[in-house]
Order: sequence, then structure tokens, then C-alpha cells
Amino acid sequence: MSSCCGGGATYLLYPCSGVSDTGEIADRAARLLSRTGQGRMSCLAQIGAGNAALIDASSRATGLVAIDGCAQDCSKKMMEARGLTNILHLRVTDLGLPKGKSPVTEENVAKVMSAALELMPAGSDSGGSCCG
Repeated sequence: MSSCCGGGATYLLYPCSGVSDTGEIADRAARLLSRTGQGRMSCLAQIGAGNAALIDASSRATGLVAIDGCAQDCSKKMMEARGLTNILHLRVTDLGLPKGKSPVTEENVAKVMSAALELMPAGSDSGGSCCG
């Protein structure tokens, strides 16, 4: 699949930060993946608010990585509610990190980062600038 910007694969990262420890882990993992060029973090709140330009750009990305902290799946549900379908889903609690009992450590963040990278084929990059 081509990028929405014409470059390499573009994976947009949408963590649901929530109010729990697992939400914070999801957020930190997405930020680190974005900083290291292994995806591009984008604004979930703008998706929920119905920002048409961001929703359009997201629909053209190679994949949207919804990183939810718990079984409420807020990130995934918010994107689905806006008609987005190219969603790769990851739930932090499915990685053996129970909500309310998982400290926000480098080890736990790395575990989520690793699982997110498994969803994205090797060689993905953050693509151009129109997607986020």
C-alpha cells in the first residue's frame, strides 16, 4: 500500500491515553515510536472532534495503529465511528499488563512498543508531513 504522501509506508499512531497506568504506557510507547521514526503520532482528539482533513489523511495512511490501554478500546472505537477502517489494533492489557497494576516503566513501555512494531511490516517509516 502506498503512503498518503507518496513516500514509504505511513503508519499513524493513535494512543488512547486514558486516565490509567496502561493508558499512560500506551501514550509513552506511541511518543517513543514517533520520535524514533517508527510511525507518526497523530491527534486522536481531532479524530473524535471530526476534523475532516485529518480523517481524510488518516484514511490514506498505510495503517492506523490504535493503541488502547484497556478493553474499552476508545481509540479504535473513535476511529471506527469516523469511518476509518485501516486500523491495526493493540490493547495494552492483552500484553499481560493489568489496568491499575502496571507501573509506567521503561520495560513496560518497551513491551508495548515491540508489540506495536509487530503490527507494522518491516521497513515502515513516518512518511511525509501530510498525515499528521
